[in-house]
Amino acid sequence: MTAMRERMLAGELYRADDPALFSDMNRAAALSHRLNTADPTDHALRRELLTELLGRFGAESEIRPPFRCDYGYQTFVGARTFANFGLISLDVATVTIGDDVQIGPNVQLLTAWHPVAAGPRRDKWEAASPIVIGDNVWLGGGVIVLPGVTIGDNTVVGAGSVVTRDLPPDVVAVGNPARVIREVEP
Repeated sequence: MTAMRERMLAGELYRADDPALFSDMNRAAALSHRLNTADPTDHALRRELLTELLGRFGAESEIRPPFRCDYGYQTFVGARTFANFGLISLDVATVTIGDDVQIGPNVQLLTAWHPVAAGPRRDKWEAASPIVIGDNVWLGGGVIVLPGVTIGDNTVVGAGSVVTRDLPPDVVAVGNPARVIREVEP
């Protein structure tokens, strides 16, 4: 591995203009393109492509195209998870999605962040923090999950919400930023 790829995988500041990272991004782009242009009734091919692209793609899971990711191998999807059209997994750091998760259309899982200081940002330094989505979570349409966030098991996040910090298990959260409004009813 190159130094920048090692830095990225360690969660440190790195520059994405590294040849090894460029190769990894090209691999993900090619597989994503094949997935996004495949016959929508060819479920076996879609599963094969997602299994090759992602770090893990659980049994009975489905991601409806279009799907976009940076690297693919940093995204881990549990069993029986469903993602509707337009999922973006900006997987510079790991994105871990549990079992039985429901993801609405146009959800964005964004691990990448950039320095606030102008100099390092201008010099193209960036980093990322992992996202973890627990089991049996429901993310409504258009939800955005920001870097470093963990969403607890059984939690529901309302459509259009922006999740800026961790959410505990068994709650309903809505808004920008997403705030807990109640517990999930048994």
